[in-house]
Amino acid sequence: MLSETHGRTARGFEPVREELAALLAADPEHSAQVAAYLHGRPVVDLWGGPGLGGDALIGVFSSTKGAAYLTAALLAQEGVLHLDREVRHYWPRFAAAGKERVTLRQLLTHRAGAIGTEAGFGLAELADDRALAELLAPHPPYWNPDSGLFGYHTATIGALLGEVVRRATGRTLQQVYEERIRRPYGIEMFLGLPQEYEERVATVLPPRPLPENPFAPDRLGGIAGNEHRPDAGPLWEWPNSRSFRAGGQASAGGVGSARGLARLYAAAVHGTADEDGTRRPPLLRPDTYGGWALPQVAGQDLVLDIHRPYGVGFMIGLPFLGAGSFGHDGAGGSMAFADPRSGLTFGYVRRRFPVPGGAGPDAERLARTARACALAVSTSG
Repeated sequence: MLSETHGRTARGFEPVREELAALLAADPEHSAQVAAYLHGRPVVDLWGGPGLGGDALIGVFSSTKGAAYLTAALLAQEGVLHLDREVRHYWPRFAAAGKERVTLRQLLTHRAGAIGTEAGFGLAELADDRALAELLAPHPPYWNPDSGLFGYHTATIGALLGEVVRRATGRTLQQVYEERIRRPYGIEMFLGLPQEYEERVATVLPPRPLPENPFAPDRLGGIAGNEHRPDAGPLWEWPNSRSFRAGGQASAGGVGSARGLARLYAAAVHGTADEDGTRRPPLLRPDTYGGWALPQVAGQDLVLDIHRPYGVGFMIGLPFLGAGSFGHDGAGGSMAFADPRSGLTFGYVRRRFPVPGGAGPDAERLARTARACALAVSTSG
């Protein structure tokens, strides 16, 4: 028996509703939102399950990074940032303890080794990109940035990029994103959630059962995830702190919805076309987003201990998407991407933190279905 879903789909996207209903029926405690745009027009806006309505906002964990990277891509397109310039050109204090020659491209492809500090970060520091940047600048890297090795900068990449943006523009990354992307395009994906939206926030529910960590917290993955600083609380609790949501740190502090995630990537690649006739042009040129989606590194990620490719910042190479697709997922199970070949942009959030963390089979099933619908609609049209 299929569970009740709410919302709407455009003609040809009905299978996405069926897939969501099947996922909800398989787990009565599961709640999720899924949204999609096709060539900049909304085609899927669905939700279901307990405690997560269509207007709810929730912490999206590392799907936040996509908003940060799109902001940086826009600035690079305009010539404000230069990927092959050394970080010290923008931020002299970063050039310390073996990081002197790190370029912005190396930083954004997780090669800098600046994944954390020996002391770790308290929750107040985690909520504040400026504080993180100050602590990271003098700290030695955890591997040689010129070695070709790379590892996911779980909680730090947004702060590192943010300091570069602040020094290049005189504005924080969060301010540039708000003024140039979020507000003009009406995107409900926030880097720094205003107080007036708090009543719409759904708390992240803990994983069930609570996972046991078989690794030492001071391994590279633990340092990158701040696990060696237990007073900051476990990862799944971070977005349930008002200070963390308000800080909007650009690695994992974003708060939004599936609608917001799908619209974010639609704005970047296709522009947006709303039912009231409002149209906005795409933020990025094809050569810009195409270049950022090209593989930059591939191999064994030292932090995640998996084989993974990266574009400039973005996750790429997802097997259920077309060549040139790019986006990011989050530990809480969220997923967002643009698939330029099919014209699809996609967003998904769920309320309960999954085990293991990250976008899982539920997100992939919905994404596969949405892309198949996009291709079928495009062919029939």
